[in-house]
Amino acid sequence: MRDNLRRHKVLIVDDTPEYIQVLLNLLQDVYAIVVANNGERALKLASTEPLPDIILLDVLMPGLDGYEVCRRLKADPRTAAIPVIFLTGLSDHLDEQRGLDLGAVDYIHKPFAPSLVKARLRNHLELKTHRDHLEEMVSDRTRELLLTQDAAIFGLGILAEYRDIETGEHIRRTQEYVRLIAEGLKDHPRFKGYFDRNTLRLLLNSAPLHDIGKVGVADIVLQKPGPLTPAEMDSMKQHTLFGREIISRIEAGMHNQPASSFLRIAGEIAYTHHENWDGSGYHGLKGEEIPISGRLMALADVYDALTSERVYKQAYSHEEAVRLISEGDGRTCPEHFDPYVLQAFLDRAEEVRMVCLFCREDSLDAAVAP
Repeated sequence: MRDNLRRHKVLIVDDTPEYIQVLLNLLQDVYAIVVANNGERALKLASTEPLPDIILLDVLMPGLDGYEVCRRLKADPRTAAIPVIFLTGLSDHLDEQRGLDLGAVDYIHKPFAPSLVKARLRNHLELKTHRDHLEEMVSDRTRELLLTQDAAIFGLGILAEYRDIETGEHIRRTQEYVRLIAEGLKDHPRFKGYFDRNTLRLLLNSAPLHDIGKVGVADIVLQKPGPLTPAEMDSMKQHTLFGREIISRIEAGMHNQPASSFLRIAGEIAYTHHENWDGSGYHGLKGEEIPISGRLMALADVYDALTSERVYKQAYSHEEAVRLISEGDGRTCPEHFDPYVLQAFLDRAEEVRMVCLFCREDSLDAAVAP
């Protein structure tokens, strides 16, 4: 776990003394600053423990320019994960695109506004802290369990439940809804060959990980007893990015093909389960751009949200939830869903209702009551 008493370490790389001094005056009271005035020195300091938490990198320097420094940083496993923000006087969008393609997280143009530098730096350090925390939590709780697919599901499922008391039965219900919809589509000509036995197994094994990214969402947002503000909603949307990233990093450490396939689908679901068929979802994916796995989970997730009680709303009945999904109410509408997935859901509506009825926390409590 990161020592909370240690200040974030910022590496400033610039060959212009005036800009270095401006950044020092701006940041040294908040961050631990190290400075390099050329690319070779920057590469050495970037790999020196403790590693920088973030790098502010000038583009135009003699010798190794900023682009080459960034390329080498991203090629080195020791420094690849360090966020790089380019500082430059170049204004052409192609220059900016080149930097982002090399792996930089942001681009700040000179001359820069001090408040902008501080805000960008703070935002990217907060995101990095979330990412590091995700890795630490997963590593601490699942190091041994991740040796197999079942262990990964168990460990990450427990992790999600730890953050959100609603998540446990939500995971089980949505997994069953996905199974029912998938079974309704497996013989459809449009999906011929997709839902083979192995893919169905991978899909169901992956479904419980769709909300794992919520471990990166602040408690004040995740557990807020009421509707979210626009800013809080933006924060909540990040869970799809966090989920995809952590699953991707786990996948990178697993070297057998079955595990890789399982986690690939899990990553798809984590990232795309809030996409809408009409393109109005979290990240704007539309129609066939959305993986089939994400389309199934999107419908399962919406139905479960409608039929679940929250502190700020009552649960809708199964019948009312089906009506809202199939007819719309201004927030939920049928255009949000793949029409074939929606029809398969409607065809299995009675089986869905039975899952909704019996797979509930209160039902389980009643079942074990003396």
